[in-house]
Amino acid sequence: MADQGLVLIVDDNEMNRDLLSRRLTKQGHSIVLAEDGLQALATLRQQPFDLVLLDVMMPGMNGYQVLEHVKSDATLRHIPVIMISALDDIDSVVRCIELGAEDYLFKPFNPTLLKARIGASLEKKRLRDQEQAFLKQIQTEQEKSERLLLNILPKLIADRLKKGEKTIADSFAEVTVLFADIVSFTELSAALSSTELVELLNQIFSTFDRLVDQYGLEKIKTIGDAYLVVGGLPTARSDHAEAVAELALDMQKEIARFTVPPLPRQPEQPLMMRMGINTGSVRAGVIGTTKFTYDLWGDTVNTASRMESHGLPGRIQVTAQTYELLKHKYAFEQRGAIEVKGKGEMVTYFLTGRL
Repeated sequence: MADQGLVLIVDDNEMNRDLLSRRLTKQGHSIVLAEDGLQALATLRQQPFDLVLLDVMMPGMNGYQVLEHVKSDATLRHIPVIMISALDDIDSVVRCIELGAEDYLFKPFNPTLLKARIGASLEKKRLRDQEQAFLKQIQTEQEKSERLLLNILPKLIADRLKKGEKTIADSFAEVTVLFADIVSFTELSAALSSTELVELLNQIFSTFDRLVDQYGLEKIKTIGDAYLVVGGLPTARSDHAEAVAELALDMQKEIARFTVPPLPRQPEQPLMMRMGINTGSVRAGVIGTTKFTYDLWGDTVNTASRMESHGLPGRIQVTAQTYELLKHKYAFEQRGAIEVKGKGEMVTYFLTGRL
C-alpha cells in the first residue's frame, strides 16, 4: 500500500497503545510503542519515523512538551505528529496546531477517520520528502555548476555575472603578467601518443594550478602548451610582481621534475620552460555568451608574451618595469639589449632566484 509507514505510538495507557497498534498493523503499518515522553524522544532519535501519534495527557513530560521538543529539533521537525486526546477542548487543539502538530484526533477513535487522517499525514510527509530530495538534487547541481563556473572565471567575475551584469570590462593600472611555454613541445607532441601527451600536460598544468592558488594569482588560460597567469586582478594587490616571481621560480623547479622519453637525436632529459614576465596596465573582461572566457588585452600582455618567445630555455626573462619592482628582493642577471619583435630594442633581465 502506498500509505504504509513506520509509526511511533506514544501513550501512557497500555490499552490505548494496544488498540492503536492492532488497528494500524491491520492497515499495513509498522509500529513502535513508547509509554512516556522521554522514551518517545529517545526512540525518535534512534531511527527515522514517518509519523507520530502522540497522547496529550501523560505524566512527567506531557504531549505539549514532547511536541515542542520535536518541532524545535532540526533532525526531527519534519516528522508529522498527530495529537490524540480525550480532551474535547478547542484551546488544546489550537495550542497543538500552533506548536506544529499535523492534526488532532479525539478519543475514542473513529476507525474510518483515524485511517483517513493517518493516510493524509503520511502522504503529506512523502510529498515533503520528495520536495526535499528534489531541492537537495537542485542544490547539488547548482554546486556542480558553481565549481565549473569557477574553473572558467575568477570568483569575483563569476559573482558579477550571476548578479546580472551583461558586459564585464575593467581596466587595471598595474598588474604583472607571466607567460610560460614548454621547450621543444612540437617535437615532444610528435613523439608521444595523444593520451600520453594529454596526461603529461594535465599533470604539469595541475601542478602549476596548485601553485597559482597558493600564491593567490589568476590563471587566465592555457593555449596548447602555453600557460598565462596574472597577478593584481580582478582584485588589486600591491605585491603582484612578487607573487608572480615566486610562482615563476616554483614553476621552474617543478617542471624539472618531469622527464620525457628520448626524442630523435636527443637523450631522455628533464623538461624546460621559457618564461616571460612584464608589469603594466591591462584591460580585462568576459568575452562570449556560451563558451565565454575571461581574457586580458593591452601592450603589457603582448610584451610579456614577447619576453617568453624571445627568452631562453630554462630561463625567466623579465622587462625593466618588472625588474625595478623586484630588484631589492630577488637576484637578477642582466641580459642586456635585445631586439624584440614589434617593440624594437629592449633591455631585459633574467630572474635567477631570491636574495
